[in-house]
Amino acid sequence: MGTWRNGKGQLTVAGQDAPVDLEIAASYGTRRRGLLGRDGIDGALLITPCNSVHTFRMRFAIDVAYLDKELRVVDVHTLKPGRLAMPRWRARHVLEAEAGAMARWGLRPGTRVSMDVQKADV
Repeated sequence: MGTWRNGKGQLTVAGQDAPVDLEIAASYGTRRRGLLGRDGIDGALLITPCNSVHTFRMRFAIDVAYLDKELRVVDVHTLKPGRLAMPRWRARHVLEAEAGAMARWGLRPGTRVSMDVQKADV
């Protein structure tokens, strides 16, 4: 994908039938805000460009998947509130979801995802 913009779409995980609702945070403000101030998320949030996240002031634990430029998972882990993740230098995007979601979706290192994006500047 060329230039990313804020918007919504569907995330498809290789080997899974049902797509997942996706929010895209591509502008400085939406990347900075991320999931702060929320009590949860239905689906996932893609933060791009990004290679590291934190959970300071977060209200819930999240799963974090780091994606490379081909949308292949580089690493996956769970972060409790108040944590700082180390950067993943090969990552170009970060996918966030509620803790436990990525295991249900079958996301692990090496898994490829695809996105059907409806672009809309927010």
